[in-house]
Amino acid sequence: MRSTALVVQAILLVGLATGCAKTPASTTAAAAPPPSGAAMTTPTGPRSMEGGSTRQASAVGSTTRPRIEGFRVADNLADIHFEFDKYELTAEAITTLDANAEWLKANPKHLVLIEGHCDERGTNEYNLALGERRAKATMNYLVSQGVQANRITIISYGEERPVCTEKNESCWSKNRRGHFLVKPR
Repeated sequence: MRSTALVVQAILLVGLATGCAKTPASTTAAAAPPPSGAAMTTPTGPRSMEGGSTRQASAVGSTTRPRIEGFRVADNLADIHFEFDKYELTAEAITTLDANAEWLKANPKHLVLIEGHCDERGTNEYNLALGERRAKATMNYLVSQGVQANRITIISYGEERPVCTEKNESCWSKNRRGHFLVKPR
């Protein structure tokens, strides 16, 4: 009897141990697909900034790129530049964007692609996220000035497409930019 009781207890203990391991139900909802032509980002952990220190980045890396075929440089749209590790628009950038917005409103049959760029300092992931924030800030300002949002596509190249490759502040400041391309609808 005693050995039977021990066997039953052992079976019960094994049953309890294996029966309690359950996978919790997922509480995260599936993300909606990104809007057509928009770069999709995903949250990440700490990333090095354009300047090299560490901070939590809210979104990093495009997993899809918008279709950019047919866009060309627009001589009438000037680039804007950003301060180091910033995506806020400067007074000079706002003046340039006001002129860009006037041209875009006068030419409603053109779509615009805003490219966000960074200098080489920082990780690729952080710079892609910063470039996207720069492009979004630029787009938001143009929309606030009356340019239709459905005409605007944004993309971040991070540090991938520098206009200057020297290792100094003068060069790096040229790479921290919002660049504009257009194409007819």
